Amino acid sequence: MLGVLVMETRKRVLGEEHPHTLASINNLACTYWSQGRWTEAEMLEVLVMETRKRVLGEEHPDTLTSMYNLASTYRSQGRWKEAEMLEVLVMETRKRVLGEEHPDTLTSIAKLESLQG
Repeated sequence: MLGVLVMETRKRVLGEEHPHTLASINNLACTYWSQGRWTEAEMLEVLVMETRKRVLGEEHPDTLTSMYNLASTYRSQGRWKEAEMLEVLVMETRKRVLGEEHPDTLTSIAKLESLQG
């Protein structure tokens, strides 16, 4: 698979924590997600999220996007409570860091509203 090749090459050339490497891992997770390969997607999403937390910080927009992606995978697996807890954390952090009118914040709010209503 091409996604695996790109990810492995970037790991070797750029290092495991480089933003481009993490983007490749995230892209592979998205591919797995769209194929319904939840466990593999989750594994990669957790790796990306934890690395971004360590390298970029817990409130960085890329870290928050990783958390949002993981919450979507939890929802796809029927893990409603875990998903909601993560989505609320992302929404609250985005409000505080990005502002209440930022497009990412509004996306988080809309997602939670659609799930509750």
